Order: sequence, then structure tokens, then C-alpha cells
Amino acid sequence: ARLLATFGLANTVTGLVLVHVIYGVAFTTLFFRNFYVSVPTELVKAAQLDGANFFQIFRHIFLPISLPIFTVTIIWQFTQIWNDFLFGVVYSGQGTQPITVALNNLVNTSVGGKEYNVDMAAALIAALPTLVVYVLAGKYFVRGLTAGAVKG
Repeated sequence: ARLLATFGLANTVTGLVLVHVIYGVAFTTLFFRNFYVSVPTELVKAAQLDGANFFQIFRHIFLPISLPIFTVTIIWQFTQIWNDFLFGVVYSGQGTQPITVALNNLVNTSVGGKEYNVDMAAALIAALPTLVVYVLAGKYFVRGLTAGAVKG
């Protein structure tokens, strides 16, 4: 939090995004590494024999087959960020808190009787974006998960 304050990013959306990006780099690197290890080395060797350099191999071989792993990574990151509570409480200000913090505040503040219908409606609305992402990109998500699996 001090480092974010030093750069003027404390209690801002930009600071919260930066925290999530740094937190997600290790996982996304692991996802991509496992995916690219499953690519046959013969493809790379053939491209090298044809005179392709590192960037040409990446652009012409790896990038075109990477849609599934990009989809998995985007869905994973979106779901992690959307459902995050801890970073939202710690690294965001009053006006920049994510929906999970607002949902917690709604559920934990009540006057009189508990209105479960309001709580459940809010939870459903909070879950809708994640559900829409999975419905729209579900086939790529499953394909990406199985693409990096070890064959044996």
C-alpha cells in the first residue's frame, strides 16, 4: 500500500488493476508455458531450417494456435478480478471498491428483518458478468484447458 501511495495510485482503480496484474503474472506465465510445451518441437525445428528467427516462429507458429490459451487466461483473470474481495478492500478507496465489497456491505447492513430476497438478487446480478463470459467463451475455455494437458 505504501508503494502505491508513493506513486499516487493508492485508493484508485489504476492501483487496483496494477495489483491484480502483478498478482496474475505468475499464474498466466505458467498457463502459457504449459500450453507451449505441448507444441511439437518438430514445428520449431522445421521453421528454423527454413530460416525463421525467434520472432517469426512466434508470430507464424505459436501465435495462431494460441487462441485457446489466451481465452483461458482472460477468463481466469476476469473471474479472479471480478470475484476478488481482499484486494478490493485493502487497495481501493470508497468510490472505487469492486462489486464484491459492495455486495458484502449490502448483505452485512440491515435494519430490522433480514431481506434475503434483496441479498440474493444482488448476488445474482454480481454473478451475471462471469456467467456471460463463460457462456460466450466456454468452448474455447475447455479447448484451452485440455490443450496444455500432458499426453500419456
